[in-house]
Amino acid sequence: MSSHVRNFVFLVNRFLDMNHTDIAIVGGGIVGLATAYHLSQKYPDKKITVLEKEARVAVHQTGHNSGVLHSGIYYKPGSLKAINCRKGKLAMQEFCAEHGIDYEICGKVIVALDESEFGAMERIYQRGVDNGVACEVIGQERLRELEPHAAGVKGIHVPEAGIVNYKQVCEKLAEIITERGNAIVYHAKVNNITDEGSTAKVIATTMGEFKTQLVINCAGLYCDKITKLTGQKPAAQIVPFRGEYFELKPEKQYLCKTLIYPVPDPNFPFLGVHFTKMIEGGVECGPNAVLAFAREGYHKLDINALELFETLTYPGFLKMAAKHWRMGMGEMWRSFSKQAFVKALQRLMPEIRAEDLVAVPAGIRAQAVTESGGMVDDFLIQEAPGIINVNNAPSPAATASLNIGDTISDIAEHASLNF
Repeated sequence: MSSHVRNFVFLVNRFLDMNHTDIAIVGGGIVGLATAYHLSQKYPDKKITVLEKEARVAVHQTGHNSGVLHSGIYYKPGSLKAINCRKGKLAMQEFCAEHGIDYEICGKVIVALDESEFGAMERIYQRGVDNGVACEVIGQERLRELEPHAAGVKGIHVPEAGIVNYKQVCEKLAEIITERGNAIVYHAKVNNITDEGSTAKVIATTMGEFKTQLVINCAGLYCDKITKLTGQKPAAQIVPFRGEYFELKPEKQYLCKTLIYPVPDPNFPFLGVHFTKMIEGGVECGPNAVLAFAREGYHKLDINALELFETLTYPGFLKMAAKHWRMGMGEMWRSFSKQAFVKALQRLMPEIRAEDLVAVPAGIRAQAVTESGGMVDDFLIQEAPGIINVNNAPSPAATASLNIGDTISDIAEHASLNF
C-alpha cells in the first residue's frame, strides 16, 4: 500500500471516529492552536480535536490583537509572563520566518514625559536587563532621532520589539494541525462536561458529544465558565474590558515610525494609550480600558444582561471598582469623549488633533480578577487529572503563545491518566 493511500485511509478513519478523541482543546484562539500544534508534535499518535464555537479561528481576543511582538521588558523576572514571553517571542519569529508570515522587528520607545516618571522608567529598564532584553536608556536627542514627533525628556529604546500578523499565524497553525490528521470543529460551543468512568470526559457541544481522555481549556473570555464545567473552582473570575482604538489617517501616519509607549502605571496591568505601527500598514492609537457590558461586547451598546449582572455582583469586581473608581471613570469618559481620548494621546504626541483620527474596531481583554479584588497579572494554569484549565492568559499571550503551548504539552503528560 502506498504512503498516499495509507494517509488517506488514516484521515478517513479519523474523520469517521471524530467524536472520540484523545485530547480535546476548548478554544481556537492562538493559545489553543499553539497548544494543539505542540501536542501534535509531541504525541503524533494521539488524536487531537480543537472545539471552536465560531465559524473560524482567532475571532475574539486573538483576532482583535494589535499585533505587537513584545520583548518582555515589563514583566517581573522569573514570572510566567517573563519566561514565556522571552522564549515565545523567539519561537514566534522562527515560526513566521519558516512559514512566510509577515513580521518586522521595528523597535519601540517607552517615553518619560517628565522627571516624576524617571523612577518607574528605571525600574522597567532594570526588569528588561534582568530578563535579557536588548534595551538602553536614551536622552531626548536620541529619542528625537527615533521618533521625531514624540514627546518626552527621556526614554527606553527597545530595538528588538516588533510587529506581526497573528491572524496569519493562527491560520497557519490550523493548517498544520489538520494536515497532521487532527480536527478543528467549528460552531462547537461547549455546554457541559461530564465524567465517564475514571479516565474519560464527555464534552457536550452544539456539534455533538466528544469523548476524550484530556480536556484543555483555552477558552479565553469564557475560560472561568469552562473551568466550572470541568468541576474545578476558578481562582479568578473574568471581567471583560473593552479596548477602543483610533487609527491615524494616511496623511498623518508619518508622525509615528515604530511603537511609542508611555511609562505605565505600576498599579494596573494595562500599558496605557500608545501608538502602534501595524504590519498590514497604518498606525493604531489606543487603547483605553473600559468595562464591557458583555464578554463579547465590542461596541458601547452591546449588553448581555446576565453577564453584566455576574460582573456587577461579583465581590472581586466591587472591591476592585471601589479601589480604582477614579481611574475607571476616566476610562469611561475617554470612551464617550473623543476629545478626552485625543488629550490622552497628545501627552505622547502633541501634534495629534481629533481630525487626524478615525475609529477602528475595538477589542476585549479577558481580565482575571480574584475575589479579593486583585487583577491577576500573570498566566494562571490550574490542573487536575484529565483537565488543564488556562484561567488567565493576558498580554503578552499572543507573543508567548508558542511557548505556552509547549508548556501545556508538558503538563499534559502528567495531567492525563492514560498518557
